[in-house]
Amino acid sequence: MGWKSLDDMELRDKRVLVRVDINVPMENDRVSDTTRIERIVPTVRDILAKGGKPMLMAHFGRPKGKVNLDMSLRQVLPALRDALACSVAFIETLDGAEKMPVEAQGADVILLENIRFYPGEEKNDPAFAARIAALGDVYCNDAFSAAHRAHASTEGVAHHLPSCAGRLMQAELSALEAALSTPERPVGAVVGGAKVSSKIALLENLVNRLDLLVIGGGMANTFLAAQGARLGASLSEPDFFEVARDIMTQAEVAGCRVLLPVDGLVAREFKEGADYAVVQLGADTVLDPDQMVLDAGPDSIALVQSAFDGLKTLIWNGPMGAFEIAPFDTATVAAARHAAARTREAALISVAGGGDTVSALNQAGAAEDFTYISTAGGAFLEWMEGKTLPGVAALGG
Repeated sequence: MGWKSLDDMELRDKRVLVRVDINVPMENDRVSDTTRIERIVPTVRDILAKGGKPMLMAHFGRPKGKVNLDMSLRQVLPALRDALACSVAFIETLDGAEKMPVEAQGADVILLENIRFYPGEEKNDPAFAARIAALGDVYCNDAFSAAHRAHASTEGVAHHLPSCAGRLMQAELSALEAALSTPERPVGAVVGGAKVSSKIALLENLVNRLDLLVIGGGMANTFLAAQGARLGASLSEPDFFEVARDIMTQAEVAGCRVLLPVDGLVAREFKEGADYAVVQLGADTVLDPDQMVLDAGPDSIALVQSAFDGLKTLIWNGPMGAFEIAPFDTATVAAARHAAARTREAALISVAGGGDTVSALNQAGAAEDFTYISTAGGAFLEWMEGKTLPGVAALGG
């Protein structure tokens, strides 16, 4: 794996620079969802238990290297203090951090102001990274969600200090390595969502690593249309028909079974409760010009569930239909619940990630039973695409 965890570090009387992601949503000047804050609690508590002093670095919004008080981390302080149940001092500038006022020295935890207020952060300026590093004795990265960015606080600082992964980063890396790098086989994936164009690299990487690839959502329409199906007003991308055919060929060569919908829920309106018909899907399908495939049908669901029964590891990214509106959430919900049940039975390791994916699994009531749910978004996708993440690579230096 190449990276160290908090268990490998001597932290007593050490200042521990911790990169966290507490870029949380706000509503009426209050944090409206504390999930990201709650996820850093184990790291902070473990550092404190080992006698270290956590100094938290984070971004908030996109201030583009300029001070913007609308994006000050001061507004997350109440929620952070509640979650950590300890004293947290807020330091507005790096000058202040370097001088370390007495009240901050006495606090359990220190929160530095939005690190993106400094132009050197996103530029990964070496001098700025060195300045940050001088604040601490040990560097701990607990922000996997920002690990695909080569910024000073995610990559540059790691070259100046003994470095390790925090508990959230450790859990994320362990789950992803178990799912893709060294999986229990057979291993499969669900890749869904609207567009093939946004997931070409992901698909090309996965077909060479998987035993099964389930393609759903609007992406499946593009693959079906590439084989000759005429799907009316269904979402598809004609410019990517050739790409879809190439991916099918790559999968065949690699021995990866690709599972496309064999039937679908077809409607003439995209709205909640729209009338629909179940239509068989294949290369010879011809729909009316105003008809749309909005979800996989019952035969497809049965095929997917049966395929899951033959897997030991499952990766999930993207919904299988227009899950935001009923009844076109049916396939996503049914497949997610089946994967969750297999996971509960200890028959399946299930790892999922991506914004729509988390929403869909939560909607299905399946998320809690998955082995691991990543909220990292872009970093999760880039890992699945086989890319090296700068923030992870730096920990192995």
